[in-house]
Amino acid sequence: MAYTAQVDTFARDNLPPQEQWPAFLFTRPELNYPDRVNCAVEFLDRWVAEGRGEEACLISPHETLTYRQLQERVNRICNVLVNKLGFVTGNRVLLRSANNPMMVALYLAVLKAGGVVVATMPLLRAKEIAYPLNKAKVTLAFCDHRLSDEMERARTLAADLKHLVYWGSGAPDSLESLIADASPEFQAADTAADDVCLIGFTSGTTGEPKGTMHFHRDMLAICDGYARNVLRAQASDRFIGSPPLAFTFGLGGIVLFPMRIGASTVLLEKAGPDELLDAITEHKATVCFTAPTAYRAMLGKLEGHDISSLRKCVSAGEPLPKATFDAWFETTGIKLMDGIGATEMLHIFIAATEDEIRPGSTGKPVPGYEAQVIDLDGRPVPPGTIGRLAVRGPTGCRYLADERQRNYVRDGWNVTGDTYVMDEDGYFWYQARSDDMIVSSGYNIAGPEVEAALLTHPAVAECGVVGAPDNGRGMIVKAYVVLSEGYEPGPDLTKLLQEHVKAEIAPYKYPRAIEYVEALPRTQTGKLQRFALRRFAEEGARPEREVSHA
Repeated sequence: MAYTAQVDTFARDNLPPQEQWPAFLFTRPELNYPDRVNCAVEFLDRWVAEGRGEEACLISPHETLTYRQLQERVNRICNVLVNKLGFVTGNRVLLRSANNPMMVALYLAVLKAGGVVVATMPLLRAKEIAYPLNKAKVTLAFCDHRLSDEMERARTLAADLKHLVYWGSGAPDSLESLIADASPEFQAADTAADDVCLIGFTSGTTGEPKGTMHFHRDMLAICDGYARNVLRAQASDRFIGSPPLAFTFGLGGIVLFPMRIGASTVLLEKAGPDELLDAITEHKATVCFTAPTAYRAMLGKLEGHDISSLRKCVSAGEPLPKATFDAWFETTGIKLMDGIGATEMLHIFIAATEDEIRPGSTGKPVPGYEAQVIDLDGRPVPPGTIGRLAVRGPTGCRYLADERQRNYVRDGWNVTGDTYVMDEDGYFWYQARSDDMIVSSGYNIAGPEVEAALLTHPAVAECGVVGAPDNGRGMIVKAYVVLSEGYEPGPDLTKLLQEHVKAEIAPYKYPRAIEYVEALPRTQTGKLQRFALRRFAEEGARPEREVSHA
């Protein structure tokens, strides 16, 4: 590791032992970075230096910032950090906001000043906010004043937090007041390429959240790997999307990817299907990042919206059903670009360019990455064999002081917890999360495959499939279904859906139990919470609506 620029060495001191790190590959020239690099300079300052400072960078309903205007705001924040708030390089700084220009400016300022960003989802409660505050020993936090209630409660639970600054309130101690007289000039910290600059916390769906640590070079690598070689956007593109910036899918897709090529991006605090369609129409967005469920929902709301400006649509965060791919392509003429990423890997590592897409497949390893399917002993399995996904490349897992590092990294490979099959052509086909496989009467059944089959029926708006305990079969396939408008639950519909699945995939995979629900449990990033459905199935809770068990 290069000589650190960080005075506060907490992050570096709490990296896993290097023998527990995955292998890092830098096999492509675009992924080789100098020993010293500050990624904020590459994302922002370079464009001003190259004479493109007057071009639009951040667009929101309330303000638009050029690259020069954003640079000046970032520099003012940097000076406030150093001169007014006692910040030193290496300090962890918590950020809490919806997606807006001030959130991006703060993010870049912490990076530029040599700090470590800890971003949090806007909807987290006090205890959930306190966890990263304490785990990362955060000393400084910035928060949108509209989120102050839970932040103030979290403050009382965080012993290391010394400064908490709000913005948007207009108060004398607000961030706007602090930066008003600060200098718009700031020299970026001379950070090492392998200085930690981001601790991204996982969603905690499998236990306590894990802090994933990423370097300055990692922030560039996801842009120069996936975005450059697969997405292939241009400086003239205008990005838009729904994922929160605290979710690394959103950070890359909505901020880092456009800024790496000098493009512009639209930031929405609320980005449901309705708001997303309105903003695409208004701002003529060309590249969209959101989850499969959002694309599916937008299909029913296209009337009155002109989305002809769109030319690339990326889907990630959860598996993309082939039915959603087909419906979107038939309606818009755009092929949804599927991809799988992980907070541990920072962003997408398996995907396909538009001309190489095979509907239903996630794709091939992103240039610069390698992937294989392995058995329980870590040995590669032949094509066509189901197993665990292992990947390595220019990014990889380094947990913050966490024994679970040993589980994620095996023999230099990142073992993601996903079950896949690789075909003879090297395409990877998602089966399930490794803990989402349903073993029924000795058969291995992937819940997402059954979901994809159900979604091809017009009666099904959304669905989630898990295993439910059964005395005779060990487990049965159980589907939780949200019906489309105009359909009513009942035994006849249940029988119809079961027969539909039998016609779509192997008959033994059909859902022997179907429960109709008003909504499915989802994370703040839109991912289906199958663990919650599994819990309901295991507890045998009485359904709100009729259950049919065939």
